[in-house]
Amino acid sequence: MLKAFQRFYDVSMQSNWTKPQDIMITFNNADLVTCKKDGRTRIVINIGHNKYRLVAGYYFATSQTIVYIKFVGTHAAYNKIDVCTVDMFKKQK
Repeated sequence: MLKAFQRFYDVSMQSNWTKPQDIMITFNNADLVTCKKDGRTRIVINIGHNKYRLVAGYYFATSQTIVYIKFVGTHAAYNKIDVCTVDMFKKQK
């Protein structure tokens, strides 16, 4: 499992993305999800031969891309979340 996430990290750090489609080209098993409520998009990336899912938001700055990890979990756990609202690292009130 750790190798799969390490590969994601290594590839991400070496990439020069300027638009969501660049991420999808890098990770050809990724899906772009458009949230109906506000029109923003999130990327869902299959990790470890589809054993795990990673959901991320992103921001394309002038000289770098900032990726905001919103969810990391198994395929089964992913099926229980809402991609548009999940933020497993945000402190719950």
